[in-house]
Formats: sequence, C-alpha cells, structure tokens
Amino acid sequence: MNQEKRFSERKYLELLAEKYPTIQSAATEIINYEALRQLPKGTEHFMSDLHGEYEAFIHILNNASGEIRQKVDKLYGKVLTSTERAQLSTLIYYPEEKLKELKDNGIENIGEWYLVTLHQLIEVCHLVSLKYSRRKVRRAIPPEYAFIINELINAEDTQREEYYEQIIQTIIEIGSAEDMIVAIATVIKRLIVDHLHIVGDLFDRGQRPDIIIERLMDHHAVDIQWGNHDVLWMGAAAGSPACIAAVLFNAIKYGNLDSLETAYGINLRPLAIFAQETYPASPRFALKQSETVHHSKDITLLSKMYHAVAILLFKLEGQLIERHPEYNMDDRKLLERIDFSAGTIQIYGKAYEIDVADLKTVNPKKPYELTGYEASIVRQLVTSFTNSYKLQAHVRFIYGVGSIHLVFNGNLMFHGCVPMNADGSFMEMEIAGERVSGRALFEAAETLARQGYYADPGSQEKADGMDFLWFLWCGRNSPLFGRDHITTFERLFIEDHATWKEADNPYYKMIDDPGFADILFEAFELNPTVGHIINGHVPVAAQKGESPIKGGGKIIVIDGGFCKAYQPKTGIAGYTLIYDSYGMRIAAHEPFPGLDAAISNNSDILSQEEVFDAPQDRLKVGDSDVGKRLERKTQDLKKLLNAFRQGWIKQSGADDPNQGGK
Repeated sequence: MNQEKRFSERKYLELLAEKYPTIQSAATEIINYEALRQLPKGTEHFMSDLHGEYEAFIHILNNASGEIRQKVDKLYGKVLTSTERAQLSTLIYYPEEKLKELKDNGIENIGEWYLVTLHQLIEVCHLVSLKYSRRKVRRAIPPEYAFIINELINAEDTQREEYYEQIIQTIIEIGSAEDMIVAIATVIKRLIVDHLHIVGDLFDRGQRPDIIIERLMDHHAVDIQWGNHDVLWMGAAAGSPACIAAVLFNAIKYGNLDSLETAYGINLRPLAIFAQETYPASPRFALKQSETVHHSKDITLLSKMYHAVAILLFKLEGQLIERHPEYNMDDRKLLERIDFSAGTIQIYGKAYEIDVADLKTVNPKKPYELTGYEASIVRQLVTSFTNSYKLQAHVRFIYGVGSIHLVFNGNLMFHGCVPMNADGSFMEMEIAGERVSGRALFEAAETLARQGYYADPGSQEKADGMDFLWFLWCGRNSPLFGRDHITTFERLFIEDHATWKEADNPYYKMIDDPGFADILFEAFELNPTVGHIINGHVPVAAQKGESPIKGGGKIIVIDGGFCKAYQPKTGIAGYTLIYDSYGMRIAAHEPFPGLDAAISNNSDILSQEEVFDAPQDRLKVGDSDVGKRLERKTQDLKKLLNAFRQGWIKQSGADDPNQGGK
C-alpha cells in the first residue's frame, strides 16, 4: 500500500473510531451486522400505474397484495371459518372503520370479543415480526405503545403467562382495547412489507392522486420510478404551459376535475369564462355524461373548456417543438399543415378532410401564436399551478424519492422502455447537446428533468428542463412514453382511425426474447442469473391470454389495469408483485368492490398468485443490497479492530487497557 493510500485509510479509520472508540464496541457491532445478515430477506411490494384510483390502492397497500390474509390463514386456517378469517383480515386492513361497523351492529359479550381479538392480533403481529431484529420491530411500534406491544408479541416465556394475560385484561378494563387493536393492526401493516416500489403513473384518470401521494409520504420506505403521467404533472407544477395544457386536457376529457380543483385548488374559473365567451358548443368536443358531471349545462361548459384547452395545447406544443429541433418532431407541428381554404390537412403523405370551423382562434399565417386572451389565460393557469402549496409539496416528494430508473436488490425498475432501434441497437437521442443511449440516456434524461423543476426561475436551464418534461410525457420514443408519437389531434379531427395508431417502440416486441433481457442486464450491470426487469406503462391484455411475464421470466410488466378505464381491455384490475425471502410472485387482481363493501362485507380484492422465481435456498438479508452494505461495514470494522490491536489507532474510554481512563 503506497503512503498516500495508507494515510487516506488511516484518516477514514480515525473517523470510524469516533463512532466505535473501543475494541469492544467495534466487535459488538460486527456481531450485530453478521447476525442481521442471517435474517430472512425483507418483503418488497411493487405497484404500478395507479392513476389516481385511491380506494383500490389503499386496499392493496393495506392487504399487501394478499400477504396479510395468507398469514391469517396460516395461523387460523384450521381454527376459524373462512368468514371469521375474512373479518379478522378486514379488521387489520381498516381497524377503526371495522370496529365502528361491528359495534354499530352489536357485539355480543364485547369484553370476551376484545380478549379473543387482541390475542389473535398479537399472534399475527408476532408472526410477521419474526424476520426482523427486535430493534427494528421496536422502531416500527408507535412510541406510546412501544413497551406493551413489544412485551406482548415477544411472549416466549410460558412461565410468565399470567403476566401477559394481566396486561391484556388491564387494557380491556381501562377501556383501551380499541386503541390497542388499532395500534397492533398498524404495526402488522408496517411490518408486513419492508419496502414499497411504485413503478410509475400516480396521476390522471382516477379522481384523487393526492390521497395516494399523502399515503406514500407517510410510508416508512418507498421509492417511485416516474411515469409519463407523473412527469407531465411535474412539468405543470414547474410552470410549463404545455404541460399544464396537457394536464387540463386529460382532466376535462376524463371528467376528472376533482384531481385539479378538490385535490390541488387549481382555479379553473378564468378558463371557464374564456371558453364560454370564445367557443360555441361543438359536437367534436362534446363530452359524455359521467359520474362526476350530472347536469347538462355543466357538460356543455366542460365541452367548451375541452375545446379551448385543446387549441391551447396544439399551439403550445407547436411552439415547444419549434424551440427544440433535437426532438426530431417537426412532423408533429400539425397546425401549419392545415389548408384552411380547402379544409384539409397534409399528414402521413396524404390529405385528410377536417372541419376548420373548430379552429377559429388559429391564425393560418401564425398558427402557433396565442391570442391576447389566450396568453392571459395561460399566465393565470401557470400562477395557479405554481402557487398550489399542496401540489408543490407532492411534486417535491416525487422528486425526492423518485427517479427515472432504479436498481434495487439486483432488479432494474423503470416505467416505460429502454428506447431501441428495430435492428436491436440502442436508440440514440440528443440530450443537453450530447448523443446518449441506454443507461446513459436514462441518466441524462433524469438530470434534465430535475433541472426543469429546480433550476433558477427564468433561466434558460429551467426553460429547457420544463420543455424536456413535456418531451418525456409524449415525445417521440421518450423512455417514459415509448411510442413514435401521440395522436391527440388525429383523434379529434380525423375520422380515419388508421391515423390514430401510435406505434410502440421496438422494445415492446423485443422483451419476449430472453436474449434481449441479457443485453439489458449487461447495459445496466445487472446479474442475469438473479436479476429482473420490472416495468409498467403498457396494460397487459390478460383476457386475450397475454402474460405479464416476459423474456423467459426475466422481465415483468405489472401494469394490468389498476385504472378502471383500462379494465375492459385488460380483463383484470392490475398486477402487483411480491419479492420476499421465498422468491418472486405476481398477483392478478379483480376489480375492487369499494370501501363500503370491503368493510361491511369483509370483501377483499380477489387475487390469483403465480410464483415464477423461487430460489433453491431461502433468501437472507445478506443476499440483499442492505446485506452487501453490512458486509462492507463489517470489513471496515475488522480493519479498525486490527488497527486498535496493532496500536496505530488508540482506543478511547475506560476499557482501553493501554490508557488510564479519564
């Protein structure tokens, strides 16, 4: 070892010695680390494409994709009926709501019921705690209940049975049984999953993405891989006019104004007035009645708002594409391809008839120029989005725990695709003046996406980053969009459905080939014998026999239709994934019957599980990223022990035999 390296290592070990100042303290920590590495690997839970469907999300979060019911069945499969096990599971999922429902219906001999139920919950809690160290379990318990719950779930000494029974009896006698039931149920849900992964698309379609995000903000360990709908809202929060127009377009189209007005307090009144004053009712923009819109006059106004936002969107997107020739999207500047006198548009090398009457605010000579009124509306909308405290807090959270891709415990997660050429080569894109592909594309794209929110207001860097957030939403072969182009204009103005086709990137055909998975593993430096690629974005048509498991089991697509709008196509209500010490398994879910049914009828989301990767030996913490970090720390501590014993770093404290203490 050269002198410089030895000096650097000595400085590091001296810093380490400040935390572990004696041989005993360093040795104790080594023993702790080695013991932790032998525990079973923690459970990881994967969800994707939630799209604001908060009730289904909360239920699957609460039941951990059926993991809790499995534990209840394991303990009580031969003791309780299926109905009784369902009630106990529901009590764990929704303790406060279920308790109220049971009490309203009357519980016979409630004291005895409390006693039995507390015993059952304690046994479930003990079972789910077994894979963790007691220190980690203690950290999962609410502080006010730490001593009592820790004592109850570790009741191993049968000679102290009277002690534990007295604790439970006292809890009931002083009227704290219900508080304790809620507390233990909370600990069970906290311990059942060690880490939660959200593989994109929190927003759009469903009504309340904010409720989902609030739950995620309270979660003990979560990461998010951004989806194209997420970066759209991130761009809107940053103040991108094009992203704001697209968010509004989606929300109005799908009758989803709750996600704007109720969730985030976005002021749509100026837009409504503008639309009412500017546009007559047009059949082209007529919206269908939905659960959220009950009055015909509301639908008429919303249809006009939809019309107004669509024109704003086409103009703002055209401006953005003009600013960025590197996006290679000039063919998507569609307003300039319109012959207003002939009523046609040149697209795909062919002239199509369109009704230009609905484009009356478009200046044929300057088609992307906003009118003065339009520019005023855009400014007001930007102010509303950027001043929404709740939206800004949520987007900062998504940036904080999120990324375009993540490698975790040997698995690669991303929402869309790795853009590929048809010949099997990685597709190159120009980002920030550099040609990048594959992993480098992901990294460069994330840097620019962060720049769009965090760069100095008014700077060119922020402007370029905001524009890139729009590109990630729907740009040509964006890694989060994964298609050649988006056909918003065509679906509104052209009757020929052939023009509505959005060609997928070749990636989506290649993922069926196990050899292609190995190419991706190499590009992202993954171990092909144990690693997996997990992504969402494209709903899996299960009812047509399509499998979410691709590439010989190496690639898993977990978008199975969480969003109700996709369920007619998929035939199911979403896939989720569980990866624990016994391996990896995927669950296909039936539609959620609703919160009221879940509580009153003990209705669960029916799921079918498929185990597709079971290791020969049970996985341990030592096999995980945490285990590898513990191993590195152990090696460093062993070096510190050696330094202490050789005397070139001195111990501090009274237990150092070479020092007299202080």
